[in-house]
Formats: sequence, structure tokens, C-alpha cells
Amino acid sequence: MQVQVNTSNGIENKDALERWANAELKETLSRFKDDVTRVEVHLSDENSEKSGGDKRCMMEARLAHHQPIAVNHHAPSMDEAFRVATTKLKRALENTLGRLRNHRDHASIRKDGVVDAEQT
Repeated sequence: MQVQVNTSNGIENKDALERWANAELKETLSRFKDDVTRVEVHLSDENSEKSGGDKRCMMEARLAHHQPIAVNHHAPSMDEAFRVATTKLKRALENTLGRLRNHRDHASIRKDGVVDAEQT
């Protein structure tokens, strides 16, 4: 699983933040490493010219052979925005991949294109 972290111009300590975010995501999402090919993270300060500001973290997980999953979170601090977005992404992956696995595990009621009379 590849992790790509992008930061806006208003973010301080970009290199350290990118290394930390990369390590955190790889650890938190390690159980999805066979399903997720890449995670893109976009960290930004929505009000960088004002004090305090609104921090935003947007994450997009690219799944093999499926549509990407995207989440985002706004918070007063970059740490909170990142952690909550990570939790949202983990939950979204659990739900999506769980549904896909359940769908694959169900037996079809059809046999050779004909509805099986025993199952109906």
C-alpha cells in the first residue's frame, strides 16, 4: 500500500508531518494492505492567513478493481482533522470491503442461468 501525503502552503513542518502521517496510516490500515493500492492524503489550512484557522484533512483510498473511497474532516487542529479522517476512512473501508466479501460469499440461487426450484 502506497501512501502519498500532500500539504498546502499554509502548513508548517511539512516533511515531519508527511512522515508521521505515512507511518500512522500504514499502521492503522495495515489489515487492508491487500485491498488498498494507494491512499492519498491532502492536508490544508482553510484559513491560513487568519489565526486559529480551520484545518482540513481529505483522504482517498484507491481499491484494486473498485471505485475509490474518499472521506474528509475539518477540525481546529491538524492532528484532530487527520485522526478523525483516518477513523472515518477505516470505517468506510470496513463497510465497503465487508459488503464486497459478503456478496462474494453468497451462493447464487441460479444454476446454469436457470432458477433452482429447490431454493425458491
